[in-house]
Amino acid sequence: MSSPNWYALDVLIEPQASEAVEYALMEAGALGTETNDAETELLRVTAYFDHVPNRERLRAELTEAFRIYQLPSSSARETTVREVVDQDWLGEWKKSWQPVEVGERFIIAPPWAEITDAHGRIVIRIEPGMAFGTGTHETTRLCLAAIEKYFTGGSLLDVGTGTGILAIAAAKLSSDAHIEACDTDAEAITIAEENARLNGVGHICFRVGSVEETTASAGLVCANLTANVIAPLLSSLLGATCGRLILSGILETQLEMVTAQLHNAGVSSAVEIMQDGEWLAIIV
Repeated sequence: MSSPNWYALDVLIEPQASEAVEYALMEAGALGTETNDAETELLRVTAYFDHVPNRERLRAELTEAFRIYQLPSSSARETTVREVVDQDWLGEWKKSWQPVEVGERFIIAPPWAEITDAHGRIVIRIEPGMAFGTGTHETTRLCLAAIEKYFTGGSLLDVGTGTGILAIAAAKLSSDAHIEACDTDAEAITIAEENARLNGVGHICFRVGSVEETTASAGLVCANLTANVIAPLLSSLLGATCGRLILSGILETQLEMVTAQLHNAGVSSAVEIMQDGEWLAIIV
């Protein structure tokens, strides 16, 4: 029996566009992505498909991702498609996903990783390449660090949960907390529920949707989104917060804009601004 054909799509990009391009490629049907240095100042993102990728869909997803992340279309320089000779690309790709320590309390690991000594940290296993949020990106790391610092139990609302990693982290910190997580993508919710089962935390309430004026308040609300997605939700996010609100997915260049929006909403100043690379998390 012949092996199935696999295809690799290589995209040369400017470094600041890595998250947006990875997101777009997964939305275009990629089964996994990896990012490596190119021979120039650019990065090379490789996405793997079990079919020849649809150029029109890819173009549409990249355009939408660049709009969300406020990046110019020139952020992606060149795309090429090639057939993958090595049929074990998935195994090689899995090797590149190693457990990573985040903050003071967590280790984020893929399901297949063997961890012989967690050094007292909480292990969270997330299937990578399934939805946004494997714990390796700066925005997710910022949120995990903020949850570690500000979540003391009680209740938590995770808006735009993706893989469910933030809700799972909170559930691991407090087994009796009331934790709700939502996402407008039904597939993401399915993935988040699978990851919750993988981690043995069954007390998270996942739902398809977003935060609304009628959403029940929580002691800690986390919104790991993007600045332009946060803006129209800000009133509802603040309304659902009876303690602290974590806003992440904000670029350093967007701080003034988000701060102005918070002022207009009646928030005089942030409790803390955390930074990882060019990304910020604002805690109010």
